[in-house]
Parts: sequence; C-alpha cells; structure tokens
Amino acid sequence: MKILGILGSPRRGGNSELLLDKALEGANSVGLDTEKIVLNELKFSPCQECGGCAKTGRCVINDDMQIVYKKLNEASAIILASPIFFGSLPAQVKAMIDRCQCLWVAKCVLKKGRGLRARKGYLILVGATDRDSFFKNAESIVKNFFGVSDVEFKGSLYCPNVDRKDGILEHPDYLKRAFELGKQV
Repeated sequence: MKILGILGSPRRGGNSELLLDKALEGANSVGLDTEKIVLNELKFSPCQECGGCAKTGRCVINDDMQIVYKKLNEASAIILASPIFFGSLPAQVKAMIDRCQCLWVAKCVLKKGRGLRARKGYLILVGATDRDSFFKNAESIVKNFFGVSDVEFKGSLYCPNVDRKDGILEHPDYLKRAFELGKQV
C-alpha cells in the first residue's frame, strides 16, 4: 500500500505538518510505504473553468497539478492535513480541490470509470478555534473532494485550540491520535 500525505498548510514545520508527519510515521510503523507532497511548494494555477476537460475528463493546464493527479491515482490511501483558515481550508488546498473539477467531469458527466481500486481517505484539521462548525465545513469540502476522487472517507482528527506554530507540541494526545490514525490506514 502506498499512503499519500498531502500537506495543505502554507507554513512548513507547523502544526499541520507535525501532525501529518506523525500520521505517516504511524503508517510506516506497520510497514506501509508513504510519500508526502507539500501543496505550497508546487506551482499550479487555480481552475480556469475553461472547459478543456469537457471532452476527455483530463485537465488541459500543464503545471504541477499533473504530478498531484498522478500521485492521487497511485495512492492506496490519502491523508490530508490542513489548518483551518476563516472557517474553511487554505487557498492551497482549495485550489487543488478545484483543479479536480476534471475528475468530476470524467466521473459524473462523461461517465468514465477510471478503474481505480477502493481507496481510503483521512483528514487531519488543526485550528486556533474550537468552533465545531469551522471543522465541519472544512470536512464537508474534503468529503466532496474524496467522493469525486473515488476515495472512501474513513474519518477525521480535529485538533482545536492550537494556535502557535509549534502549539501542537503542547498536545501530545493529538500527536498520538495522528500516529494511531496512520497505523489504522
């Protein structure tokens, strides 16, 4: 099994990355192969709603999203880790999800089965707030993304009330839960 970790935070070494690394460490501890991509280090445009994918179900924009599509297709499971920004996901994650419009076109408009095996998807969210509605909103968006990507949503880890860049280190229970999430993949 190949586990793809997607870091949605624009900040390296922050809470989302520490949690994702811990989840990937958990997956490694049970013998799973892992890989991490950092959305903020990729160069890709947001969806241009150009209609280029309407005939083939493939995005016509040639940028680093082509790497993401390939890695999404190769993964047996996906763990997406992201901070909460203004009650939702940061621009990097939303841009990636919007660029998966081509997957929706292929699946729902063109009725093209991609022949993908059953895959699992997990979500790790961290935020300075404890407003459940913020976490639920972000989760709802990711559930839609997973559905279009033929990924079965298997669960979330919410880490509220964590603000500073390394604030997660004061919450060893969250780090332990991230490790366990990685093991259960």
